[in-house]
Amino acid sequence: MRTRGPLSLLVPAAFGVALLAVPLVAVLVKAPWRSLLDLVTSPASRAALRLSLECSAGALALSLVLGVPLAWVLARLEFPGKAALRALVLVPLVLPPVVGGVALLLAFGRHGLLPLHIAFTTRAAILAEGFVALPFLVLSVEGALLAMDREYEEVAATLGSGPFATFRRVTMPLVAPALAAGSALAWARALGEFGATVTFAGSLPGVTQTLPTEIYQQLQNDPDAAVALAVVLLVVSVLVLFVLRGRWRIAR
Repeated sequence: MRTRGPLSLLVPAAFGVALLAVPLVAVLVKAPWRSLLDLVTSPASRAALRLSLECSAGALALSLVLGVPLAWVLARLEFPGKAALRALVLVPLVLPPVVGGVALLLAFGRHGLLPLHIAFTTRAAILAEGFVALPFLVLSVEGALLAMDREYEEVAATLGSGPFATFRRVTMPLVAPALAAGSALAWARALGEFGATVTFAGSLPGVTQTLPTEIYQQLQNDPDAAVALAVVLLVVSVLVLFVLRGRWRIAR
């Protein structure tokens, strides 16, 4: 029998839908469709889009290299401080992006704790995007590792497969869907990152001026160009969610 809840909840639920939907619809309604192609293919827009793709790809690679092992540690090992480590992974999800940028600057800037001398460079943009994207991949893969049947790994071990060979040939194929979903979410998050990037890497044309920073600048100089670029990011976000088709829930 279907459970019926209080109908009074429909009113705030409808306002919630409106809060989420109306701003997105406004972007589409106000978009300069007639000149959209010219605006998104201008030299400045193409440079920002190219840099965004490069940086988000670099951030995804960084997330894969660091995130998969970190997810395995959280899912398979028991050690003191594990709860604190998981909380640390979650921090970038709730931390204001600009605070993340300040933290990166204080950690890896010229006068930081570990001066890497990369602030306000393309590598800084990649690192900033990787900082905010990494948790999405870690949580997706960790969830899949916790949910998978470990019997397959045990069988592989009894057949003489070593730990790393089992991880590569058995574990990774089994969590591949979650890895793909986490990678898509991490890439999309990196592509849209603004606060941490502009704080740690700045907004130098051709160097660190990614698509979100270009949108912010154009909003002051050419609002139509800003809206056109916003449409591009909106479409990318919708496409990512469409491709995942609900598999994003594993990252919760």
